[in-house]
Amino acid sequence: MSLMKLKSGTDIRGTAVGENTELTDEAVMRIASAFISYLPEKTGVKKENITLAVGHDSRISALRIKNALLSVFAAEGIRVLDCGLSSTPAMFMTTVTLGVTASVQITASHHPYDKNGLKFFTKDGGFEGEDIKAVLLKADELSEVKTASPDAEKTDFMSQYSEILKKKIIDGITDGEKPLSGFHIVVDAGNGAGGFFKKLLDELGADTVGSQFLEPDGMFPNHIPNPEDKTAMGFICKAVTDNNADLGIIFDTDVDRAACVSSDGNEINRNALIALASVIALENSPGGTVVTDSVTSSGLREFINEQLHGQHYRYKRGYKNVINKAIELNREGIDCPLAIETSGHAALRENFFLDDGAYLMVKIIILMAKMRKEGKTLQSLLSSLKKPYEEKEIRYIIEEEDFRAYGEKVIRDFEEYCEQFPLIIPADDNREGFRVNFHRCCGDGWLLVRLSVHDPVIPVNMETDSDDGMADIERFWNGFIKNYEKLRKK
Repeated sequence: MSLMKLKSGTDIRGTAVGENTELTDEAVMRIASAFISYLPEKTGVKKENITLAVGHDSRISALRIKNALLSVFAAEGIRVLDCGLSSTPAMFMTTVTLGVTASVQITASHHPYDKNGLKFFTKDGGFEGEDIKAVLLKADELSEVKTASPDAEKTDFMSQYSEILKKKIIDGITDGEKPLSGFHIVVDAGNGAGGFFKKLLDELGADTVGSQFLEPDGMFPNHIPNPEDKTAMGFICKAVTDNNADLGIIFDTDVDRAACVSSDGNEINRNALIALASVIALENSPGGTVVTDSVTSSGLREFINEQLHGQHYRYKRGYKNVINKAIELNREGIDCPLAIETSGHAALRENFFLDDGAYLMVKIIILMAKMRKEGKTLQSLLSSLKKPYEEKEIRYIIEEEDFRAYGEKVIRDFEEYCEQFPLIIPADDNREGFRVNFHRCCGDGWLLVRLSVHDPVIPVNMETDSDDGMADIERFWNGFIKNYEKLRKK
């Protein structure tokens, strides 16, 4: 198998458990050797001076994969810090705080227990897709890989990372060493790497009774650790209402994503989470720009532009896409303090544009404390955020070998099709796929058709503000798509 098959955007990812394992020890060792070979080119650091940090989430294949990595690093004479169970953001922070050349996180985010993967970081951020491609090409070309007994220095970096977050809360609330006394906050770690956050809150004086699924368990026995999953969100909403909590927090497996629940048991997720993050980011950047992915709602755009007096910049799906665009805009002189995707990947400029779910929750906790002093709630901040009457996503599998070319043709054809209808108006910020707005009389909403970032899939997102609008939008779409026999509803 060509290892290029394991490329998943800016990550390496594959099956790691069972008969069809792709991330075998051999595959991991070849990737590790190629990574060491690539680092001097990437960082300018000579091989003999390289230091690495390695961490992992709670997956059942993590220790096997870690030992395969360490056996190669030991043979190459590389100094390695073994950080054990860690969040992905913490592993990036080792490059900042500990000064290591690079770090490796073993994770497959929210994917099922039998998957796993690798993320690579330097002090400049996560590897780009081209970096992953270069490493995998090198790995495919290797004729042999040197190994030795795994050897690394055990390092409890998560405690240091927690102290960074604690100090942020103490400095932000300015109410002494126990600034969360009187607050009830429940945490759902989904049996991933996020259980440390409950301890952090305890040490700051919070009541965390009702927190759940804190113990690492790579089989994820309670729910999928994914803030986008309805079942997972149902668990944290119930925990908030059952315990009369002020706030609920839920993390994905490796804590680079999070969502929260307000005291009334309602989700602050997706568009609402972006709105709340925008309130935080624009407080010190008035008129600033917020970069999001392409599927954000009309109500969110109105909230950012009109309520917060900022600028909403819709871009492409993919957390690295929105982060890289925000960095690019700042380099062009455009004040852009936040890049955030509806999936919950949120990266603040003040935090190295690192997508860190725990850091975002820290900022939300600080905001909640400030609002309480004013006699207000988080809910009151979002009261003017308009929610759509109905929203829907339909996904089509492209049954064509050259799926990208076929998908791009479908999108071009749809754009031409829409030109026949004067009340179907192209959006003024089409930067991915094709988005159209429907007049009040014929849908009262919008539709976006685009290609999946990695897969042979065309997702179609629809939103309406009227009770009968979705039927009109779907009727219009079905009139177009019925002629494409190589598309199958997923």
